[in-house]
Amino acid sequence: MARLTFSRTRFRPGRGLVPAAAAVYFLVPLAASVVFSVDSGDHVTFGAYSQIVGTEGFTDSLLLSLELAVTTIVLVLLLMVPAMVALRLGAPKLRSVVAVVCSLPLVVPPIAFVAGISTVLKWGPEYLSRTPLFQTIVAIQNENYPFVLVLAYVVMALPFVYQALDAGLRAVDVRTLVEAARSCGASWPQALVRAVLPNLRGALLNASFLTLALVLGEFTVSHLLGYQPFAVWIVDISGAQAQMSVAVSVLSLLVTWVLLLALAAVGGRRTPSRTAP
Repeated sequence: MARLTFSRTRFRPGRGLVPAAAAVYFLVPLAASVVFSVDSGDHVTFGAYSQIVGTEGFTDSLLLSLELAVTTIVLVLLLMVPAMVALRLGAPKLRSVVAVVCSLPLVVPPIAFVAGISTVLKWGPEYLSRTPLFQTIVAIQNENYPFVLVLAYVVMALPFVYQALDAGLRAVDVRTLVEAARSCGASWPQALVRAVLPNLRGALLNASFLTLALVLGEFTVSHLLGYQPFAVWIVDISGAQAQMSVAVSVLSLLVTWVLLLALAAVGGRRTPSRTAP
């Protein structure tokens, strides 16, 4: 008769040290921000939270940031997904070169990046005034929808999108999927959309979320170029309404966490496999 052996788990105090330190690092500043936003001196009030929606500029700046985020996500995915699939199929040796190129936005300081953009925008109207490109330079600087910010955000999101897609592609046999789809009569776009993209759902969600967080929290580029998306609006109202700016920051952080949890839940779902008869 076989004996049942029970393994005793040893208690290791150092195992929970890192999660505890991370919790303190994140939760203590958040708790201090919440206390500051509800403290009125002699009692607790939530007036700063109730006045957020009605504050001038809140809705416009938030909608502008969301519109910029959606456009940035679409453009960066349209740029990177076909390029990385083609890179893995046709030129896998160039992956290190593409990785270095996509990591350059992490090396270039935002101030230098904005200085280069400003130089191009000032140089364009002066030297392109008699060409059709002049209207393009003017159109991308429209205050209602500054497309120049989208172009800047696409460049800034390249490192995060590359890492997310690269991790997803490493877990998928892209060549086999494409060859199987092509043998069934699918064209190259159909093979990409129907065979490859469904297997990259988690990677696409990760890249989209990272790009969304980048656009919602970006301040330097938009501020120096003279536009007012959501992050710039928070800083602008901090001088006159400090409690409200902290309250908006807390809410935006909580919304970001909710989106992250939703992303983890959606990306973790697995569709049940069907067995062919």
